[in-house]
Amino acid sequence: MAEKRYFTLRSGNKEVGVFTGSQPRQAALKAANRGYTDIRLRERGTKKIHIFKGSRKQVAAPPNAPAWMGSKVWKPTVKKIGIEKLNKIK
Repeated sequence: MAEKRYFTLRSGNKEVGVFTGSQPRQAALKAANRGYTDIRLRERGTKKIHIFKGSRKQVAAPPNAPAWMGSKVWKPTVKKIGIEKLNKIK
């Protein structure tokens, strides 16, 4: 099983949130599901920033959905744009 990694969501030079996942894409999907579209994630302990474009759309719930779930759910999508390196971490 892959280890849990921590990615901080950056807005400008500020880090505004933390998302976890075994891969950067998994953390980006979580950020997109919360409504972020310009996603820049920095893994804690590294100088790399993973850049994604994200969106979400409302779709019908799957047929095997639990009773408490509504008839519509949000489905996130992300596309990786690239990786950027930081000169220094603040």
